[in-house]
Amino acid sequence: MIEFNNVKKTFKRTEVLKGLNLKIEKGDRIALVGSNGAGKTTMIRCLLGEYVCEGQVLVNGHDPRHERQLVLKDIGFVPQLPPPLKMPVGQLIHFSASLCNSDPKQMINVVERLGLDFVELKSRPFVKLSGGQKQKILISIALGRDAKILILDEPAANLDPDARHIFFQLLAENKDAVMLISSHRLDEVAALVNRVIEMDQGLVVLDDRVEDEVDLDSILHTEIKIKRVDEAFAKAINLWNFESGDGTHWRGQVAGPDRLRFLGVLSRYAAILKDIHMEEKTGD
Repeated sequence: MIEFNNVKKTFKRTEVLKGLNLKIEKGDRIALVGSNGAGKTTMIRCLLGEYVCEGQVLVNGHDPRHERQLVLKDIGFVPQLPPPLKMPVGQLIHFSASLCNSDPKQMINVVERLGLDFVELKSRPFVKLSGGQKQKILISIALGRDAKILILDEPAANLDPDARHIFFQLLAENKDAVMLISSHRLDEVAALVNRVIEMDQGLVVLDDRVEDEVDLDSILHTEIKIKRVDEAFAKAINLWNFESGDGTHWRGQVAGPDRLRFLGVLSRYAAILKDIHMEEKTGD
């Protein structure tokens, strides 16, 4: 459904995307991880057609830069930072629903499931809401429609614990949409995704597909190479009982159900990761 072919993006002589190649297919539910500056948000902006870039981005065969209306009608998007919209909440909901031929009642239902009183908020300007309220409205607009693709950039950052739980429940209920969830917390989205993509310095450095149903008896024989000896990495990997002779080449085993949690640990050290190999074997 989505293709990035040798995509490059430069800001003031700084190359943020460095020839990104990636294919996202129907059924993919992706956790997009990586440190700040890895290129995650820039990749998303290119996907939405907001940036001019080198290379080729395609969504269902269409160029999002030149065919934005056609591409965006199928996408539900929650940005990392809310836009400064002065439109009243009620008008924003109805306007957003009209753009994608959706029923505004679906969006209002999500608003209320997330704990907001729509009647109380509908006349208030969006820009005057609190950070958490803005995030809930944007989530409601994205999830309260029949989107084929959901792109969520740090979507739970401003949510209270109860709303976070409901939000992830709403995502779990959506069985059909392709999901691309950019998050610093892989543990939060682990139960939702079947693929983990890690970015570092504008490139994909890890692309791991996770079975929807993980064999509880499976063991992943794992080898990791890092660019240099790192004391913090050694301390973290030792907690998983990994061993190394020289401090740069590590070997160990990871239980199948712990794969995403383990990858979440590795994502903190994306800058020094050189190679990772995980081979699955089923126990007796």
